[in-house]
Amino acid sequence: MQIPFKIARKEGTPEWIILELQGDLESRTNEEMASKFIGDLHFTKEGTPILIIGHHIMYGKFQDLDKPFALMHKKKLSTDTEQMDVDDTESQETASSTAGVEYIIQAVIRKKILFKSRPKPIIAVQSANIS
Repeated sequence: MQIPFKIARKEGTPEWIILELQGDLESRTNEEMASKFIGDLHFTKEGTPILIIGHHIMYGKFQDLDKPFALMHKKKLSTDTEQMDVDDTESQETASSTAGVEYIIQAVIRKKILFKSRPKPIIAVQSANIS
């Protein structure tokens, strides 16, 4: 079976990076974490990634993936048989099986940032006023 692929942008495919956290990330309110702000990603002058979540900090490192991932979007291609008004079930199954599918590569993922150490609490140090 041949699956057609098409690059989404002519000037090159964007490259993404995976953030990998060891352990669980839980919300205090038990609500879903999808599309929620969880923290800030910063980099030191040396390029070390730092993830700050609430009052906790984690240090990470870059790693190359063994095999790159492709972020793809599945697109159904319309055909003339789909345009017809079909009543019987057998014809509908035939029409849907002949419809083409196209996968568009939107990004390539070759690296990940791994945060495998436990989060450390951020403690603000106040200078003591000694008199």
